[in-house]
Amino acid sequence: MKNIRELNANDLNAVNEIYNQAVASKISTAHTEPVSMEERMAWFREHDPDQYPVYVWEENGMVAGWICFSPYRKGRQALRSTAEISYYVHRDYHRCGIGSALLEYAIERAPALKFKSLIAILLEPNIASIGLLGKYGFEKWGDMPALAEINGREFNHQYYGLHIG
Repeated sequence: MKNIRELNANDLNAVNEIYNQAVASKISTAHTEPVSMEERMAWFREHDPDQYPVYVWEENGMVAGWICFSPYRKGRQALRSTAEISYYVHRDYHRCGIGSALLEYAIERAPALKFKSLIAILLEPNIASIGLLGKYGFEKWGDMPALAEINGREFNHQYYGLHIG
């Protein structure tokens, strides 16, 4: 897809801005405080593009969204063919199909990365993400009741999964 490419270091400010928009939403991540650029740089170093790539959607020269693969239960060899998938879209580009395009792209690339299963972990009020995952065949595999607390409100932490092929 012409708008999707691999992340590079020049994208990190935009990626962090998009992520911190999700933090501010109070339903799109379990972080409750903005992520610093130092934390984002460490995250970037942990995402080996050959094993756990990050892809961005570029729109008119700016990063409008991103998706990444991350280890699920890092260091547990029996889970090496499972990856956690995370995605975020800039608030100005919500409902433009970017999340769908990124998720479809990642699912298509998962087998080449030797992933047999994808896990998305989210908070229960994130109905937009739940709908997007359902559109691509993800099913709810787990519900951890009242595990997350944000601003005095408790939310279920939910696991959605997809077996590839």
